Amino acid sequence: MALPDQLLLSDLLKRRVRCDQGLEHGIGLQVWMHPPVHRVLGWSSRPSMFGDRRQVWRLDQLRALLELEALVKGEPAETDSLTLERLPTLIDAALLDREQHPIGSVVDAAFESATGRIRHYLVSRSDPRLPGSSRWRLAPDRIVDQQPGRVLTALAGLDDLPLARASVRQEFLRRSRRWRDQVQQAGGRFETRLEGWLEEPPWDTPAPGPADAGEPWDEQDWLQAQEHPPARDRGGRDQDPWV
Repeated sequence: MALPDQLLLSDLLKRRVRCDQGLEHGIGLQVWMHPPVHRVLGWSSRPSMFGDRRQVWRLDQLRALLELEALVKGEPAETDSLTLERLPTLIDAALLDREQHPIGSVVDAAFESATGRIRHYLVSRSDPRLPGSSRWRLAPDRIVDQQPGRVLTALAGLDDLPLARASVRQEFLRRSRRWRDQVQQAGGRFETRLEGWLEEPPWDTPAPGPADAGEPWDEQDWLQAQEHPPARDRGGRDQDPWV
């Protein structure tokens, strides 16, 4: 199974590592990265639940991703948990705005499987372990400075970042905002149309005919009425179908 062009760090860490010898080396534990150039170098796994022994894998050792396993080729580098804790990383670092106030935390990263170059980080406002929490994309060029456990930006808030995945609440707010804008646009179009109707001249009223009330007949109309009197029935009444 070929690797996709882009991987999520969380998809890599949640799988168990299995080498080409068929041995299992434990589940993915921690990313190995180089923050100054925003590149993923590899990751580590814990082969046993007991002890502090860790195994580090280079990214170019990854061969395929299965549903529950990450298939690798070659031997890992042996280390311990204390050494891994000293490795620099931006994952789980606090994200600060331009006023240096925390607005979220860096919880994940999308990177190229061939080179390890990080395309963007994923930022969460709440606890990333909560299901359905929102994610925002943070491009590396939006980062102003990096310090241990802190990422400084010039953002005014998370709304300055594109939304990668919306929670139920965030999706409801976004749809409500879109509906409100549509209603305002429809109201503006109706108001413009109504103003146009009010500015149009009134309809022309046709001149009243001779049969209109208050308009006397002239002599020619009276003579035509005498020559062609209305038909009468046997009772002497006008043949009016409505009578």
